[in-house]
Amino acid sequence: MFALQWTEEAQESYRRLAAKAKQTLESRARRGSRKSSKEAGLFKQVHKTLHLLRNNPRHPGLRTHEYRSLEHPFDPQGKVFEAYVQHRTPGAYRVFWCYGPGEGVIAILAITPHP
Repeated sequence: MFALQWTEEAQESYRRLAAKAKQTLESRARRGSRKSSKEAGLFKQVHKTLHLLRNNPRHPGLRTHEYRSLEHPFDPQGKVFEAYVQHRTPGAYRVFWCYGPGEGVIAILAITPHP
């Protein structure tokens, strides 16, 4: 199991997604609606992706592959990876990450819609 280290940008994205999900869940509860919101579903997907990444970065459901448009923040020769949160969805979310800065650590660089 890996420890997750977050950049400020990634942490803020995660907090924003969590806040939107919480807000829509509370609103849904007040209205008595049973249908889950897009925001709650997206947060659940992001949370699951991070859980899978932490346990096994090579999990087939993540569809992890190298992403060359971002620089590794700790090692100029290091690789940055992209893991799928969603698949076949317009504006599908992705988690960008890399190994490091130490042994057994994964740095979460960004959580964003596919560029």
